[in-house]
Amino acid sequence: MAIKDNQNKKRYYPLRDTSNPYKVTLVEITEAQYRALYPEIWATQKREQHHHRCMCTRRYLWKCDGNCDLCEYHAAGDTLSLDVPTEDGNANLYDTIPDSAPTMEDVLSDAMLLEQLIARFRELDPDADRIIELLGDELSDRKIAEQLGRPQRTFADQMKKIRTELRKIRGY
Repeated sequence: MAIKDNQNKKRYYPLRDTSNPYKVTLVEITEAQYRALYPEIWATQKREQHHHRCMCTRRYLWKCDGNCDLCEYHAAGDTLSLDVPTEDGNANLYDTIPDSAPTMEDVLSDAMLLEQLIARFRELDPDADRIIELLGDELSDRKIAEQLGRPQRTFADQMKKIRTELRKIRGY
């Protein structure tokens, strides 16, 4: 019986008046129309509420048709187009966003520093290439010491001295 009552339940859609967009009348719609229209309306409501742009009280949610531009309860959002010109009019906001990509000079200086560090590491430890390879495999110091046939504590002390020496090159 509950299924039958649900099928006979009347559904309504808020229709805005063309002359006064704040005036809303409810129009009866079929269950199929309701199921087609309302999921998108509810998604719009939730998105706008999440961004704090929908200020509609629960009492007036029945007026929502998902057209936020015409809604009296819609607050001006905090969104801003990147095409908006700057105050002087010579650029837009997109042009003023700094590029977070590293410059070529930074990349080259980092590559040179890495070469210096690896060369010094090779001077300090003859197994440097093997250690770098094992560190790249994300092995622990204990596992690396086992692979090199060194006692773990000795290897840890050696690595501490080497790291201190390499920090001097980096300037830290």
